[in-house]
Formats: sequence, structure tokens, C-alpha cells
Amino acid sequence: MKLSKSIITLLVIAGVVLVAFIWVKNSYNKMVLQEEQVTTAWSQVENVYQRRADLIPNLVSTVKGYAAHESETLEAVVNARAKATQTNIDPTNMTAANMEQFQNAQGELSQALSRLMVVVERYPDLKANQNFMELQAQLEGTENRITVERQKFNETARLYNTTIRQFPKNMLAGMFGFERKEYFEANEGAENAPVVEF
Repeated sequence: MKLSKSIITLLVIAGVVLVAFIWVKNSYNKMVLQEEQVTTAWSQVENVYQRRADLIPNLVSTVKGYAAHESETLEAVVNARAKATQTNIDPTNMTAANMEQFQNAQGELSQALSRLMVVVERYPDLKANQNFMELQAQLEGTENRITVERQKFNETARLYNTTIRQFPKNMLAGMFGFERKEYFEANEGAENAPVVEF
């Protein structure tokens, strides 16, 4: 009789340990999966920003052909592009300061492009140029993609952040070093619609 009670006790303990192990394994794997999804979403954000940066030299060259004396505006775009492409974030180190620095660099580039588009208004021949019109359409499409990818990133980061903050997964997240990811936030003054005329 004593032997069967000790066997039952061992089986119960083994069952509890097995259930706990399965829960920890599944929870850990879910956090890994969601962290990888955040990294993938971030890569897509960088991808569309790179697409925009790649369009800018052609756009500047086209404008330069028509508006050579607008060199200050063109230089501002080139400099903003250089700064934006040099500001990179490692997905494993998405701190608030790094995200703010990245957003500021991209915001400066957006402002420089807006000023360039204002300059373009002074040159009707440029606005009618087929190459410029195609670049403008590609740039507009890229800006839309940036918005979509930023929204996807924020949603993916929200799901991940929610998972690692929920009890009792928050204890596992702390033990295994899963940290909260930052979101894209609207820039100051973003509540006012920009005036961009093409």
C-alpha cells in the first residue's frame, strides 16, 4: 500500500512538473515568435524608408536640371537624406531615445522634401516633365507604404508588449530578458495637416 501511495505521489509531482514545463515552453516560444515578428515588422519599416531614400537622388537630379539656382533647397534634401540613412536602429535595442532620433531624422527628410515640392511649384515645365511625374508618383506611393508599415509595426509591437506584460508571463519575460518595444508616435505638430502641393 505504501509503495502505491509513493508512486501516485511521484506521478502527481511528475505531472505537475510536466504541465509547468509545457506552459513555460509554450509561453517562451510565443514571446520569441512575437519578438521576431516585431523585428520583421521593423525591417519592413526600414525597407520602405530606404525605398524613399533611394528615390531622392533621382528626384533631386531631375529638379536640379530645371531649378539649378535652388541649390540651398536641394542641398537641404541631400543632407537630410544622408542623416536619415545614417540613423539606424538595431531591433534588439529599440529604446525611446533611439526611436525619437530615428523619427526626427526621417521627419527632417520629410520636411526637406516638402520644401522641395514648394520650389517645384515655381517651375511649370518641371511639373510637366514625365520623369518628374513618375518620381513624384513613386514618392507618394512610398509615403503611403511608410504609413502602412509603421501601423503594422505598432500593432505587432503592441501584441508583443501586451504578451510580455501579462501575468504570469511577465515573470518569464523578466527571467529571459524580453523587453518592451517602443512605438512610432506622431511627431509634434502632426495634428496639423501639412500643405503639400504637387
